[in-house]
Amino acid sequence: MSLTVLLAIAGGLVLVAVLIHGLWTARKAGPRRAAPPIEPTLGGIGAERTEPSLGEAQAAVAEPFNEPGTNYAPSMDDTIPAVVRQPPRKPSNRIDALIDAIAAIHVETPIGGEMALAHLPGSRRAGTKPFHIEGLNAERGEWELPAPGQRYGEFQAGLQMANRSGALNEIEYSEFVQKVQGFADGIGGFAQFPDMLDVVGRGRELDQFAGAHDAQLAVLLRARNAAWTLGYVQQMALRHGFVPGAVPGRLVMPSQDEGAPPVLTLGFEPQAALAEDPQASSLRELTLALDVPQTPEALEPFAAWQESARALSRDFEADICDDRGQVLNLHAFAAIDQELGTLYKALASRDLAAGSLVARRLFS
Repeated sequence: MSLTVLLAIAGGLVLVAVLIHGLWTARKAGPRRAAPPIEPTLGGIGAERTEPSLGEAQAAVAEPFNEPGTNYAPSMDDTIPAVVRQPPRKPSNRIDALIDAIAAIHVETPIGGEMALAHLPGSRRAGTKPFHIEGLNAERGEWELPAPGQRYGEFQAGLQMANRSGALNEIEYSEFVQKVQGFADGIGGFAQFPDMLDVVGRGRELDQFAGAHDAQLAVLLRARNAAWTLGYVQQMALRHGFVPGAVPGRLVMPSQDEGAPPVLTLGFEPQAALAEDPQASSLRELTLALDVPQTPEALEPFAAWQESARALSRDFEADICDDRGQVLNLHAFAAIDQELGTLYKALASRDLAAGSLVARRLFS
């Protein structure tokens, strides 16, 4: 073999060695790759991995890990976060948006009844209009007058916009705002009031309706012959279901519903009621009255008023007269009865049915 051939073979071997060295160097300088993960199993590291079946997975979810010696049962409290449940809010029995202007009083945290009572205004009247301040009981969800031992999460104040004294005016509304704002400041609350012009306008409209649909029926029982003593009047009235009222000079026929106003009233001169000797007084006129909006139609108060007028006139030997002294006949009572039917329907159409609490407040 010639020298030239030997030199060629040696050069080729050197070239192969250089290529192999370059590949090795490049492999070492390249990025490192993570080895395939080896899942730990109950058989230990390196044991063959097995995937759980569907049934095993469901069992694992349904049966959480139990400590030895315990009997764990999942409950709703483990999966649902605790929620503070508020009692359902019930409507107020004293304040009604139909006839009241309502101011809302917000507090950050519930207020004790003692604190609320300490800051109530001395008078719950603004001019001739009554108002109420109520608290929302934090436990029962009922609007009520503040009471000791209770906690209230909200308050509201309602000012009556009209009554038989007339419509609410700007001065009365301003007085209401001043008193309620003082209460709110005292308990650390924030008061929101409705617009004054809107409230006064609603009060005038309500007063116009009430004035057109108010009815207080009255007849005079006038003695034909001898006058009556107070003792005699009381004795005879008692036979017909009348009892002494809270006001001197008035006997009342009480309603069957507890707390309701009387169905009928029988009035006479107050001075006679204050006489030291009832037998020394002398009466010649009695007034039998029915306040229509104050008594439910279902009680048939007109029939009771008409029948009482006839029975009392008979026993007292008196004439039934109108306010001008004119004697009334049967036709006059029939005409009044027809007009009352229209009145009852008009009141009911405005959710002010005769005898309802809101009607009693408006017509007072």
